[in-house]
Order: sequence, then structure tokens, then C-alpha cells
Amino acid sequence: MLAFVATTIVCFVTYLYLTTGSGDVAGLWSIEELFFGLILSLIAGFISHSTFFKNDMRMLNPIRWILFLVYLIGPFFIALTKANFDVAYRVITGKINPGIVRISPDLNTDLGITILANSITLTPGTLTVDIDEESKDLYIHWINVDEKTLNKKTVDCTYLCGGFPEWIRRIAE
Repeated sequence: MLAFVATTIVCFVTYLYLTTGSGDVAGLWSIEELFFGLILSLIAGFISHSTFFKNDMRMLNPIRWILFLVYLIGPFFIALTKANFDVAYRVITGKINPGIVRISPDLNTDLGITILANSITLTPGTLTVDIDEESKDLYIHWINVDEKTLNKKTVDCTYLCGGFPEWIRRIAE
């Protein structure tokens, strides 16, 4: 029950932040918008509380949220920028060799795996296709798989997604 309440509050605060300045209540929100945001947050809290706060409340720690923001602004944004240029180069030159590779990031929590899978999918040129539930390995469609990588059973995670797993381990585990 505590996980549901915490998730709902986080969703509602996020909703309020994203819709600030669109109404009449204190010059920030309308009554209808507050009501809709509460209903939407209750639904989102009900659906995602088991993933967001699995068996503990470690994600309520504000230091983890600060680390998450640092990860988004720093390493993730840099990787995103590099990947955009790389994909643009490959599209212009036609040097594309797509394939599916398997990585083993050694993350233990579902939230950590979810953050990594989303980070990989948001990065241009890569797409998380599947997650092995038992071994927590990820199958990634990659725009440029070289011959040495294609023959390996599992690709080195740092080669494909850089320091993402280390940052995510600090945030979610």
C-alpha cells in the first residue's frame, strides 16, 4: 500500500510540474486539471507501483533522484549526442550493418533493467528487442554490428552502452 501511495504522489507531483501555468488555482492549475491529474496519477500509481518501489523504498531517497538527473544530463546526453552524429553519418554514407546482439549488464533489479533498456532504446541506432527474464540479458538491435561482434555469444556491455550500467547500478540498486 505504501508503494502505491508513494508512486501516486511522485506521478502527481511530476504531472503538476509538467502542467504548471495552465490554470487559475494560485495562477498555476485549473480545478479540472488538478482532478484529471489526480485520476491519472492514481491509475499510473496502480499500474506501476510494483516496478517503481518493488520491495523497498530505496527510490524515495532524494540522492538517487539527483544521481538520476546527473546521469540524464551527463553521460546519457553525451551518448545520445554521439549516437545522433553516428547514425547521421551512417545514413549519409550507407555504412550500415544491422544485427541483433546480446548483452549481459549484470543488473539485479527490474527498475535497473528497465532504465537501461529505455536508455538503449532512446539512443539512436539501438533498440532493445527482448529481455531474458532468468539471466537478465538484453537483446539489442544495433545499426552497426561488425564481424567480430556478430560471432560472439554475448557482446561486452561497455562496448555497446558505455557506462550506463554503472550509473544505473548507483541509481537503482
